[in-house]
Amino acid sequence: MTAYATVASPLGELLLVGEPSATAPGGTALASLSLPGQKGAAVVQDGWRHDPAAFEEIAGQLRAYFAGELTHFTIEYARGDAGTDFQRRVWRALEEIPYGETVTYGQIAERVGSAGAGVRAVGTAIGRNPLLVVRPCHRVIGADGALRGYAGGVERKERLLGLEGALVS
Repeated sequence: MTAYATVASPLGELLLVGEPSATAPGGTALASLSLPGQKGAAVVQDGWRHDPAAFEEIAGQLRAYFAGELTHFTIEYARGDAGTDFQRRVWRALEEIPYGETVTYGQIAERVGSAGAGVRAVGTAIGRNPLLVVRPCHRVIGADGALRGYAGGVERKERLLGLEGALVS
């Protein structure tokens, strides 16, 4: 059964959506983390269970991250049918970007074997990342160092990179 909760953050109220863990009995695997006003954000559905306790561990990690005390999340992601094979390759590449660092869309395209014209496809895949903040798509910038699109808004991308000490000038 799908559970959800909201968590206060410096970016606004986050919507967490999860499924029962496949590996930790009684645990929750995160399926979606959405920001207020986010393009393509999850919307609470009939039949979902409001269960803040199910997200206590995840919420604690988010609080620590926003306090500058956590640089790497250890959150189980729901397996589900989320994304195409290509999108999942791109999302795995995002997970390898270290805290406090940025890479370009072109570098991600190279990492997933889709250099050149594949940069746009990479941008599209990144834009469909259902796990903002914890799967760090905010660490991907334009080749010229500019902060390009972010489903949660460029101002939030700037805020996250500032928190991590990765703002480009």
